[in-house]
Amino acid sequence: MTLRLPAHLSIRNGHLVTGKHDLVDLAERYGTPLYVINEDHIVSNFERFQSALASYYPGVQILYAAKANGNLAVLRALARKGAGADVFSSGELTLALRAGMKPERLLFNGTSKSTDDLRLAVESGVRVSIDSIDELNQLSKIASEAKKTVPIAFRVNPALEVPTHPKIATGLATTKFGIPAGEIIAAYAAARDAPYVIPVGMHCHIGSQILDVEPFARAAAVMADLAGEVTALGVTLEFIDLGGGLGVPYHRETDVAPTPEEYAAAVMPVFVEGMMKHGISPQLWVEPGRWLLAESTVLLTRVNSVKRAFKTFANVDAGFNLLLRPAMYDSWHEVIMANKADQPGEEKVTVAGPICETGDIIAEDRLLPEPVAGDLIAILDTGAYGYAMASQYNGRPRSPEVMVKGDHAELVRRGETIDDLCATMLIPSWQQE
Repeated sequence: MTLRLPAHLSIRNGHLVTGKHDLVDLAERYGTPLYVINEDHIVSNFERFQSALASYYPGVQILYAAKANGNLAVLRALARKGAGADVFSSGELTLALRAGMKPERLLFNGTSKSTDDLRLAVESGVRVSIDSIDELNQLSKIASEAKKTVPIAFRVNPALEVPTHPKIATGLATTKFGIPAGEIIAAYAAARDAPYVIPVGMHCHIGSQILDVEPFARAAAVMADLAGEVTALGVTLEFIDLGGGLGVPYHRETDVAPTPEEYAAAVMPVFVEGMMKHGISPQLWVEPGRWLLAESTVLLTRVNSVKRAFKTFANVDAGFNLLLRPAMYDSWHEVIMANKADQPGEEKVTVAGPICETGDIIAEDRLLPEPVAGDLIAILDTGAYGYAMASQYNGRPRSPEVMVKGDHAELVRRGETIDDLCATMLIPSWQQE
């Protein structure tokens, strides 16, 4: 069976190719491990998602979930198309602004913002998604001291069960995220009376990697009903943010992932009907991250050695220090021998990383061409939560990232060096004698 490849990947002269670029050549030029990002694919995905929603409702704003991949080149590519961002830290906020995203298109989200985070939000003029009454009071105090008004939303916990991994289900009643829907009206009443705080939005997020559109429609219905109650309270909603979470087909032969058009067909009629019922017309904000980025990127890793024990191990130079998802979530990623991409799978191979952990397995028991040292393996669909979750565990510098667009291929993040591992470390005075 031929593997169903993402649109930007193809096979040419036996090699795996992204756009116009031979991945074997890129690995030779930049070394491995190496993340390769296809900008054209990201932009195409953004335009498709935007078009699907806008065909139902004119006031649509896409906020890229910056946590998926915070590289400035990725953020700039999306900013140039008019995207905003959902940011979860002062670091992500600063990156989004440096990428050219407009402050009014940013939403500072998060359950545990520090006072420094809140001060930066006030100074930057971004909208803040409030996660508790305690946070509202802290922000109100900081805004009062700065004598600057701050537009806010409350993050609603809609208490919805969704079909995804428990660690990325964010709309359950038991999660740390959001204010229970039954308490949200009281929260808006408190915000309405707080100095220097203006409630202008409403926010929710039910989870990530969801492969069914029905939960998104249920969330839209909950938010539409709450919007009516908040409007009756005298609050003018400028936007309603339904979050992100649309999944992708990591297991490319069995996963059935909804398209943006299917998402829009399920969600938008519910949203539009709710807005018409209550006589309001706020902007609709959504926060795709994974769907925009995952398929755009491959992680290239070189086979260091092959060991045939109770099974065949291809020992490669990338592990969960660079791609944590398989170890953390038992996630599946397709793997292809990039230098033998046209050859059939002959042997069951387990792709194992170099980390000193039994769980450092990238892919288990996959049919691949017979591996030998020096082969190049491409790990697919690594654009979201790949490099973003990378670490220096085992003293391993993080890899470079390359971006391709049309005929161009350029480094967008240099690889770290051993000196970088020590760059933030200090020797205490008593060891300097």
